[in-house]
Amino acid sequence: MKEFEQLIKDCIAGNQNAMAKLYRQFAPKMFGVCLRYAKDSTEAEDNLQDGFVKVFNNLKSFRNDGSLEGWIRRIMINVSLEKIRKQHLMYPVEDVAIYDSINYSDDVIAKISADDLMKLIQELPPRYQLVFNLYVIEGMSHQEIADEMSITQGTSKSNLARARDILKKKVQENFGEINAKNNYTA
Repeated sequence: MKEFEQLIKDCIAGNQNAMAKLYRQFAPKMFGVCLRYAKDSTEAEDNLQDGFVKVFNNLKSFRNDGSLEGWIRRIMINVSLEKIRKQHLMYPVEDVAIYDSINYSDDVIAKISADDLMKLIQELPPRYQLVFNLYVIEGMSHQEIADEMSITQGTSKSNLARARDILKKKVQENFGEINAKNNYTA
């Protein structure tokens, strides 16, 4: 926190070098965040740029009472969510029974690279991808997701269960057999 105080002040004052330094510091991580919510790297780059415009326009509202990285991450997620809302017709689905989860053997998991997993997540339908990312990657609760997306908690749980089911099938198709033993629900 304290290490960025002068940098933040310089950015607020319009110092281009400070802005470039802040961008270089956080852009790689934030690109990864944007990529989780985008259909491809071009869209992620657009979201990253739009997000940093918001960061620089709103930096004076950062209060130094939390991490700067967390604050920037939240802006990137919000920018990505705004674009998803504008691009996709997202209709709520009725809550359905939660699917049983299946455990994968360590051999199957070891075969999957982070890039392969990211590609599988990006192939999910937009609403499922969004809920999966918010819950699994960002650690948001179903209530927070429901509030953010204007859906019910049950719909959030249902979308997560469906996303997991689709991912399980894709992992099985692409990387090998699975071992169905554990019953885990969202």
